[in-house]
Amino acid sequence: MSMTARNPAAWPVKTRELHNHHMDSTVWNDFKFRNDDVIVATWAKSGTTWTQQIVSQLIFNGMEGINVPMLSPWLDLRIMPREAIAAVEMQEHRRVLKTHLPADAMVISPEAKYIYVARDGRDAAWSAYNHLSNFKPETFAMFNTAPGRVGPELPVPGPSVHQFYREWFQKDGYPLWSFWENIRTWWMLRHLPNVMLVHFNDLKQDLPGAIREIARFLDIAVDENTFPMIVEHCGFDYMKRNAHLAAPLGGAIWEGGARTFINKGTNGRWQSVLTPADVRAYEARAVAELGPDCAAWLEMGRGMRAAA
Repeated sequence: MSMTARNPAAWPVKTRELHNHHMDSTVWNDFKFRNDDVIVATWAKSGTTWTQQIVSQLIFNGMEGINVPMLSPWLDLRIMPREAIAAVEMQEHRRVLKTHLPADAMVISPEAKYIYVARDGRDAAWSAYNHLSNFKPETFAMFNTAPGRVGPELPVPGPSVHQFYREWFQKDGYPLWSFWENIRTWWMLRHLPNVMLVHFNDLKQDLPGAIREIARFLDIAVDENTFPMIVEHCGFDYMKRNAHLAAPLGGAIWEGGARTFINKGTNGRWQSVLTPADVRAYEARAVAELGPDCAAWLEMGRGMRAAA
């Protein structure tokens, strides 16, 4: 039975729009999905580019020189040129698109496949701090002065990652967007046949196995002759060496360029900074916001497809 033949009453429907200094969810409302589209979704700084690299390498069978941001744009990025959207519509290969929207502000098409990538919030916040604190001044201006912004400006982070985390925690994802609702809304869709939940830790622990699981989900037959090359191209060292092909605009929006965008790819940097009280507060809120099963998965990972 095709996914379009399943019970339409059970299919999720978009219930709201989301606008901020980064995003405009309305771009998806008239988007013409194809029956093999792949959408990579995350809160942010959770393995988005890594997963786009994996999917791109599977589609193009280990090809060198793939420019991920050009091939797989962040479609609901508010400053995305309309020409980039038109270019996506002209792509003839299997398309890979990116979103940071929560699921209830996203169009969930039965024709597409969605890979949602999650990471412990503390690790995501640490990575977000590096991401934002290395923006050039003109990058902040680009987001804050472009016409149509809804809500407050994107602020320049202060010098303390601990203070950044505390504001992120207290204001739920600040200065980006809600962390907890993003996780929660995608977790609720884990039962759908075209939604796959992937954890950052699973990618780190067994990258070859994770790539094979993603290939099966996408109905891509793995070419064993090129699989070692695919794995190499999806490794951190390769992506760091070729950061100009992974970073948006070739890394021009960051101090230090593309290698700033591909930073460390490590977890646990918060452990030497957060107090025991900070850790207890995070763990308690994770359970309160997500429930114990989702909170446990978010912290550690539970394999490639979370248990329903």
